[in-house]
Amino acid sequence: MSMSTCSMQIPITIAQALDNVESNRYLLPSIQREFVWDHKQIEWLFDSIMRGYAFGTFLFWSVKADTKEKFVFYQFIKEYRQYFKTHNEEIQTNGLSDFYAVLDGQQRLTALYIGAKGSYAYKRPRVHKVDNEDNIPTRHLYLNVLSPLEDTDDGRYYEFSFLTKKQFDSDQGANKWFRVGKILDLRGFAQFTKFMNENGYSQNEYASETISKLHEVFHSEKTINYFLEEDQSIDKALDIFIRINSKGEPLSFSDLLMSILIANWREARNEINDLVDEIRDIGFTINKDFVLKSFLVMHSTDIRFKINNFSTQNAKELEVNWDKIRKSIITVFKLMKSFGFHEQTLTSKNAIIPIVYYIYSRDLYDDYVNKIHHQSERALIKKWTHIVLLNQVFGSSADTVLTNVRNTIKSKLSEGATVFPAKDVIDKLRSSIDVSYSDDFIDGLLEVEYHSPVAFSILSLLYPQLDYRNNDFHKDHLHPISQVYSQNKVSYTTYNSIVNLQMLDSRLNMSKQDLSLKEWVEKENIDLKKQLIPDEIEFDQIDVFFEKRREILRYELKKALQL
Repeated sequence: MSMSTCSMQIPITIAQALDNVESNRYLLPSIQREFVWDHKQIEWLFDSIMRGYAFGTFLFWSVKADTKEKFVFYQFIKEYRQYFKTHNEEIQTNGLSDFYAVLDGQQRLTALYIGAKGSYAYKRPRVHKVDNEDNIPTRHLYLNVLSPLEDTDDGRYYEFSFLTKKQFDSDQGANKWFRVGKILDLRGFAQFTKFMNENGYSQNEYASETISKLHEVFHSEKTINYFLEEDQSIDKALDIFIRINSKGEPLSFSDLLMSILIANWREARNEINDLVDEIRDIGFTINKDFVLKSFLVMHSTDIRFKINNFSTQNAKELEVNWDKIRKSIITVFKLMKSFGFHEQTLTSKNAIIPIVYYIYSRDLYDDYVNKIHHQSERALIKKWTHIVLLNQVFGSSADTVLTNVRNTIKSKLSEGATVFPAKDVIDKLRSSIDVSYSDDFIDGLLEVEYHSPVAFSILSLLYPQLDYRNNDFHKDHLHPISQVYSQNKVSYTTYNSIVNLQMLDSRLNMSKQDLSLKEWVEKENIDLKKQLIPDEIEFDQIDVFFEKRREILRYELKKALQL
């Protein structure tokens, strides 16, 4: 860092800093990652500030004149919604006065901005990721002004908490909770004193001391210490950013690599964010790491996250080939959805990168999911995906495995292969990984229980004939739980395992409900062989039933796991 262009400035208050954020005098350069703190980290930060703990210096880059037009800048996020509103909005800077770009301190400033001026919505436990107020309610930051925290494991003293309106109303409301953002409206001492008297806070010693301390922290104490970089070189700003953030935990290495890409392709962040959102709309969650890893598999001999693998030339390749890369990734996730996978059952995203590479290499993304011409190949890829997921092929040494798989596919394509080389890939993997069809492995699969994410792959292999594309399949117990528990015949783990599970279409499952296995079979005239059910369906034959069904499933899985 050149001392001739970077200097320590006069400190300012938190209120002044937040005014600068609000007025777009502080902006974020595109090399910055997005906001990653959870609500507890924000609450902890406010407690630390109240207790006078130092929370670090900041580094701003003074952006002037033509530099504004050469780079992409973003506004701070104000109303954060987990999963659904996490991206910063790009801002057009051609009409703005000179401003400061934040090179170090973005997470802290965003946390202050959200806590004091915005909101933080996060998902309630045990509900789906649906963008509504029931599942992901909006919360604002409040301070408990009745009493401090006592004997906390994390050492906090002041109780800052993000509350929904319902939580606020049901927990003594304004008698206990003070909205943190209100302090910004009380600038002058006379205005503050009047507010305290009118609202009864002056009569409560703890409330008076606590709110007064909050006012002092925001409006009087100059706690925002910062350096200012004046050099207008983008390369200089990037170099400073990387040097600051490459030491320690605050920024992941892929964040650094992303910053290098953005410095060379200004639209990279927007394009990758849009792709992440498109995949979310399909029903899966990915991040920039998945996109960058897929790109490296497509375009780099060395697929590791290394600075050297994200040169100016790499960024240009990503930009030139982006449309094809994007289409390939979208196609494969649509393919996974057509196989019946969802976010929880697709247990390794790395497992589908080889398929992305294959689709990309053969330009197959245009309607590949639906064309009858590719039907048999889709069935092969589906089976291959289930096999590698069950064998946890990509669980460790993922880069080595991905490289070997990529090289095998590449070699087969160069030899003229026109079908995904599933068997060749498995054979290559066997040289370094235990891709097993042994009796012990299969017996382990049969012990998998109902709620396990891999139960889907096992049952899909056993029941390939169902309509997975239209999500017309249900997982169900053969002997119903009510009967098993009332008779106390078998252990819960046996009852709940693959041995007592089947996959069937929704109509049949709705007809079964709580009927005994025998009643259901007779009512629907079930083809026992097709449903992999032994003849011993009477409940008093349950021990024999499980023994026979294990034999049937061992045999069927052994066949299904072969390519």
